[in-house]
Amino acid sequence: MKQLQILAPGKVVWQDAPVPEPKAGEILVKVAMVNTCPHWDMHLLDGIPMFAGGTINYPYTPGQPGHEAVGEVVALGEGVCDLAVGARVACWKDAGHHRPGCYAQYVCMAREHVLPLPANVTWDQACSLELAMCVQVSVDQLLRNNFLDGKRIGISGLGPAGLVALQLVKAQGAASVVGIDPVPARREMALAAGADLVVEPTAEAWNEQVKGKVDSTIDCTGLKVSIEFMLERTNRAVCIFGVLRETIEFKAAYWGGRSLFGYEPHNVGAAQRALDLIAAGQLDLTGMVTAKLPFTRYMEGIEMLKRKEATKICFLPWAE
Repeated sequence: MKQLQILAPGKVVWQDAPVPEPKAGEILVKVAMVNTCPHWDMHLLDGIPMFAGGTINYPYTPGQPGHEAVGEVVALGEGVCDLAVGARVACWKDAGHHRPGCYAQYVCMAREHVLPLPANVTWDQACSLELAMCVQVSVDQLLRNNFLDGKRIGISGLGPAGLVALQLVKAQGAASVVGIDPVPARREMALAAGADLVVEPTAEAWNEQVKGKVDSTIDCTGLKVSIEFMLERTNRAVCIFGVLRETIEFKAAYWGGRSLFGYEPHNVGAAQRALDLIAAGQLDLTGMVTAKLPFTRYMEGIEMLKRKEATKICFLPWAE
């Protein structure tokens, strides 16, 4: 089989490797397609840790950072009896970069980290299920606190996570959604994905177009400036989804019931809720994929992401 490996910053190979054998509790998956999680790819290729204070050791783990993947079960490890060979599955949880990832033709996955796909859900529709699960975790925080149903919701940052977030909140009860992003093309994508209003993150644009506050916000940027901008323009809660690397100033003026939510653990319940919405036609994960490429053109795809010419790239392990 073939697998991708990042050998050093800026150096990647698509190399031969033996087909792995599933251990107890694992399945062997023939990968049909895998979508980028853009910041992981760009950070690793630039030699920059994804999280503040982290380190990166090269050569990096083969197949990483691929984790938004779908494929067919071709072998079962000992003890796996609730899936059959031939089952179509989607990865809902990244097992961590200590083990081989999905940038490969075959990969072993823990059985509990995949969900079987309904017959009406295609590879393309389910490929980014893991991202949808991640975002649903933040949506669940709003639902649990009654901060979503019938409310006006802000989505700050309209990259892949933001495009998913705005669909998830609309599908689960939001009265309207305001998308916030400085990039015009991303605001247009948000409108196409169902946002009711899009706006630049400036005080002038906000006062002219939004005219008031949103009830709750999901921040998909992780940026101090974005979070503090939305805290001043949100009535109840700001959920931080993006990777936060700075200290947020929570001012006394935010008192009176306003909350700042950190992120909660990934869980299969969130994944299943997202998959159910995909099957029901209420969540579309295909519109954010800009191009499909073979892994021999991996660097070309990542350069497209860096230049903001793509939102996500879908890589096809079996394409020439």
